[in-house]
Amino acid sequence: MTSDSSEFSNPIPSPNATRWIYIVLVIFALLIIMLSIWLISTKSNLRVLQAEKDEQRIGLVQEVDSVISMHNQTKAAYGALADSLVAKDSLIQANAIEIKRLLDTEWEYYKVKKKLERLQVISQGYIRQMDSLYTVNRDLTEENERIREEVTIERKRNIQLNKAKEELSDKVELVAVFKTYNVKTSGIRQKGSSETETDKVKRVEKIKICFTLAGNSIITPGTKNIYLRIAQPDRKILSKGRGDEFSFLYKGERLQYSIMQTIDYRNVDQEICVYWDKRDTQDLQEGLYNIDIYEGDAVIGMVSMALRK
Repeated sequence: MTSDSSEFSNPIPSPNATRWIYIVLVIFALLIIMLSIWLISTKSNLRVLQAEKDEQRIGLVQEVDSVISMHNQTKAAYGALADSLVAKDSLIQANAIEIKRLLDTEWEYYKVKKKLERLQVISQGYIRQMDSLYTVNRDLTEENERIREEVTIERKRNIQLNKAKEELSDKVELVAVFKTYNVKTSGIRQKGSSETETDKVKRVEKIKICFTLAGNSIITPGTKNIYLRIAQPDRKILSKGRGDEFSFLYKGERLQYSIMQTIDYRNVDQEICVYWDKRDTQDLQEGLYNIDIYEGDAVIGMVSMALRK
């Protein structure tokens, strides 16, 4: 009895059951091997994808840096002219910052690529505008330079014309001035109706001055006032009085005259003789007398005379 019970409690597996166990184990082993192979392949693919992603990111960063570098070089090349496109410069800088932020925080290749392409378009437009502004500014600069040169030339021409005009005016004024020649003077002693020349101071009763007023077609004909000033050796002027009625204007200054002669000038040579009469109570000085002849603002003749004791 005991022997039969023991045999019933430990049955011996059948050959079919053992075979199925082996088959299941083999299947599990194959599944594990296949899963391992798939996991290894997937991990390898992920590493490849990550490498491609990193490579794309680096490439995009380099493109952004290249766009900004070229943009900054353009600004530096055009200098102050770039100040006129500050708004577009700010837009380019803002887009570049946004693209780098997306590359650091998110990974949407096509979104980033689209923004980068837009940044490149804006940057190219900026360069075209700068070129256009430079061309316009260069043309304006050349035009301004041409105008400045023309103004300088015109100013020089005007200066030369004014100088020539002044020289011509001076020449005309010189030509329009009276000229005298054959200017002579002498002391006169009156004897009845006859005159005797003398150089003795005590015998002189009159001073006679004669000259030829040259003809000049430039001078307007008509009545002219000729003034003579006789200066004694002490430089005092022999004058009939000290009032304004015995004076004339010469270059804005009022001068006393010794003799005034009014003539009717007809643009031809004219012989003129005038006299200065000494008063009975007047004594003359011995020495050199200087006589100047005036018309308008010009000294038109001069002569000297010496009187002795």
